[in-house]
Amino acid sequence: MQASSGTAKPPLSPAIPLLIGMLAISFAPILVRSSDAPVSVQGMYRLLFTFLVMLPFGGRQLRELHTISRKDWLLLLAAGFFLALHFLLWMASLTYTSIASSTILLALEPVFVMVGAYFLFKDRPGRWAIVGMLTALVGAVGIGSGDIGLSQRAFFGDTLSFLGALAVAVNMLIAKQIMRRVSSFLYSFIVFGVTAACFCVYNVAMGIPMTGYPGREWLVFVLLAIVPTVFGHMIFNWLLKYVKPTTISMTVLAEPVGASILGMLLFREMVTGFQLIGGMFIIAGLVLYMRAEKQTAAATIPVDPLPAAVIE
Repeated sequence: MQASSGTAKPPLSPAIPLLIGMLAISFAPILVRSSDAPVSVQGMYRLLFTFLVMLPFGGRQLRELHTISRKDWLLLLAAGFFLALHFLLWMASLTYTSIASSTILLALEPVFVMVGAYFLFKDRPGRWAIVGMLTALVGAVGIGSGDIGLSQRAFFGDTLSFLGALAVAVNMLIAKQIMRRVSSFLYSFIVFGVTAACFCVYNVAMGIPMTGYPGREWLVFVLLAIVPTVFGHMIFNWLLKYVKPTTISMTVLAEPVGASILGMLLFREMVTGFQLIGGMFIIAGLVLYMRAEKQTAAATIPVDPLPAAVIE
């Protein structure tokens, strides 16, 4: 496979921002579950507050808005739409299924990224990468089978999380393409604004109130903006300039592990046998896939590969 990421050397080892981002996103499902507000309202304020936090730091980069081409503006709008779709589907899944099942299925994102990269960037996965993908899919089927045995409600939640993973993979592939021409800050600023606007339109269309929530809810909205978004998604967007999108997508391995542990401690959601076995298949498949990607990249164009302790 040809490396599709940029070859610029990052100002610091990618391991450091990747670790911060992995820890940050683990708190996302916990915060979502802690709120009683509709998920579309949570998503709107999460992205709106992030947008407002970024505004004072735009400076020179915001003055480059007029240099963005019409084609790139369309891509930015599409990226914002798919990010909104991802948040809406995945956050809604937490209402129907467990934190463990939702976040483990969300970890299938690299599979969709690999398929998309094959068609868009001509990235050809190796044999072991395909084996890893199939192993992960077996795990997803196992989780879905176990949850449908528990209830159709849980299976519906699993389906929402699965579709949410597909939506964020599309967002990731669009981001990789457009960030060759647009800075990571400007990309995040515009896409987060578009995502918040998409949620606003959705709330108005569905008649969902956007005000009148108690102070505790506003605290959750702010934490959703700061922890998993600023210290999670924004860091990942920045890293896309230096590493492959499949490498970034592999960081979702941290979320099901951390979130499941927090879910057991805070909500007493014990992991079932199907979730444990299916999750092990997914994680094993994705680790196998990542190792294959790393070996292929090392045999072609070096792109500052991550230390084994981070990607394994």
